[in-house]
Amino acid sequence: MALPAPTFEGIKKAIKNGDYAPVYLLHGDEGYFTDALAKEFEAILPEEEKAFNQYVLYAPEVEPAQVIDICRRVPMMSERQVVILKEAQAIRADKLGKLATYIAAPVATTILVICCRGAEAKGKELMNALKKGGGVALLSKKIAEYNIPAYIGAYIRTKGLSADQKALEMLRDYIGADLSKLYNEIDKLATLLPPNAAITPEVIELNIGVSKEFNTFELTDALVARDARKAFACINYFRNNPKAVPLVLATAAIFNLFADLLVAYYVPGRTDAAISETLKLRNSFALKRIRQGMANYNPFQIIEILGAIRTFDAQSKGIGSRQNEHRLFHELIYHILSAPGNIS
Repeated sequence: MALPAPTFEGIKKAIKNGDYAPVYLLHGDEGYFTDALAKEFEAILPEEEKAFNQYVLYAPEVEPAQVIDICRRVPMMSERQVVILKEAQAIRADKLGKLATYIAAPVATTILVICCRGAEAKGKELMNALKKGGGVALLSKKIAEYNIPAYIGAYIRTKGLSADQKALEMLRDYIGADLSKLYNEIDKLATLLPPNAAITPEVIELNIGVSKEFNTFELTDALVARDARKAFACINYFRNNPKAVPLVLATAAIFNLFADLLVAYYVPGRTDAAISETLKLRNSFALKRIRQGMANYNPFQIIEILGAIRTFDAQSKGIGSRQNEHRLFHELIYHILSAPGNIS
């Protein structure tokens, strides 16, 4: 049976327990995990041992043979030495692959950490050597936009806290996919709140500054209800506070909402249980939103709206239009609220 893939938290825990692998490859699109773990490895040795036993190297400035020579040295007055090779994504795969001979048979008293920040390391030889030598590879991928609230919720639970869907979407608006900001803001809330506390919209507004009245969650709620007054109040707030709610996140949330509504129409039987299962709805409130949306938009309107969202996305990037994105977004919201269902 295959072993589970290494995780960020798992590697952190192993480092804390002194359970080290001889080689680590930290790579992938999400650079936060690479940076955070590099700091953990830099803290392994006590200060008095770092001068002779810790090496921070930069891949474009050293040759693989030099890295291997350092890794094979005997630690001085220490149980181990730590060699951290940063910016490995900046060199060719064949050059990085020259480390394979060492990685396949590493020295037990050396911890070699290879950091490919923001890129995936290539090379079958390198990966085979890592496996042969008992090394660990952590591939960190960017969080998909649709999965950000779930990811935020999971991290909140590790802190012994909870949050409802509105609070998660408010945090999503503010944090986006910036994991550094995610960890910092939630860690801050964890120090302010008592154990087992709930992160509510009021808590977020008070401690982070995100409006509990004008955010992506409130906008999608207004669109589901076809509440024009509330919807336009939200987008006016977005226009006046562009850093509070990036339109790319608001657009993604609207698209996901109407995509779910369209799927719901084609669920066999359209029962509550079937819709909840198909859309992976977490609670009765989410089901209520879908039912309300289905009551207010027919399939033809939804198809038209999804097309309008794609058009807005292109135009907001300068394709076929030079209008301000907030003006375009205003037109999109009007189109959604008044869509007749023309799909010809």
